Amino acid sequence: MTTRSHESFHSPEILQWLLEGDVSVQYQTLRDLIGEERSEIQERIGAEGFGARFLDRRKPDGHWGNGFYNPKWACTHYTLLDLKNIGFPQEHSLIQESVKMVADTLKEKDGGINPAHTNGKSDVCINGMFLNYACYFGIGEQALSSVVDFILSQRMKDGGFNCQLNRSGASHSSLHTTLCVVEGIASYAKEGYPYRLGELREAEVSSRQFILMHRFYLSDRTGQVISDKFLNSPFPPRWFYDIVRALDYFRSIRHPFDERMAPALEIIKGKQRKDGRWNAGSKHTGAIHFDMEEPRKPSRWNTLRALRILGFYGAHS
Repeated sequence: MTTRSHESFHSPEILQWLLEGDVSVQYQTLRDLIGEERSEIQERIGAEGFGARFLDRRKPDGHWGNGFYNPKWACTHYTLLDLKNIGFPQEHSLIQESVKMVADTLKEKDGGINPAHTNGKSDVCINGMFLNYACYFGIGEQALSSVVDFILSQRMKDGGFNCQLNRSGASHSSLHTTLCVVEGIASYAKEGYPYRLGELREAEVSSRQFILMHRFYLSDRTGQVISDKFLNSPFPPRWFYDIVRALDYFRSIRHPFDERMAPALEIIKGKQRKDGRWNAGSKHTGAIHFDMEEPRKPSRWNTLRALRILGFYGAHS
């Protein structure tokens, strides 16, 4: 695949602006835009900036907020997902303890992680996100096997996933759920877990085709925009689907360009400000630990994510 260099999309001034941000932004800018893997900078994420602020809010029992899933977005589940997304050090003992605690205490009879324990039916969206950060932080394979079994049991005939399948009988996959699951599978594969990997890869391929079939934001039946919210890209994205998050996943696995990406790539390019930056999206309402950025103001996270997407696919957009 022929791609244009990252330098075609950003100026030295934009690069410097990114490198003046939080240490987590610095680390990913160096890694993804400059091509330098700086482990000593990643280690700093655990001791300063956003990473240290998240860690400071960890309670003695290993949870954040009021437990695994309360309140959104200041609970254990979404904090662990945030830590993964900002590139927190993978071998941090306290974080590994929290992930193991979740795996040991919240398994449902169906094998999935279920914070409710009320209806006996786990949410595959939550389990996809759990797989994402649990693999990143190196949890043992034995703790993941039942989660993998549950996720594979929820694969739908159209290739994707929908968290309502086992609860209300959904007949069509959800972009929200499908993206949560493929991100989890990608993390599982990247970290070298072998259990049922071939089946997971098959599910990931069919899920990618489900996303591509929708050209990332369009109805496969009418061709109309499914939801304007898919064009809003806050960071962190939580469980919500949007085109920046989806294309960043495709970039992260080095998926070749597909013509069906073009409309979403054009939308991302069109949102670049005259000064070369991208604004933050409107954040999802709910309790948070702290704001990393101001909504609708210049966003280092969105600028970084847009630049690495366009740096990989931009020659075709």
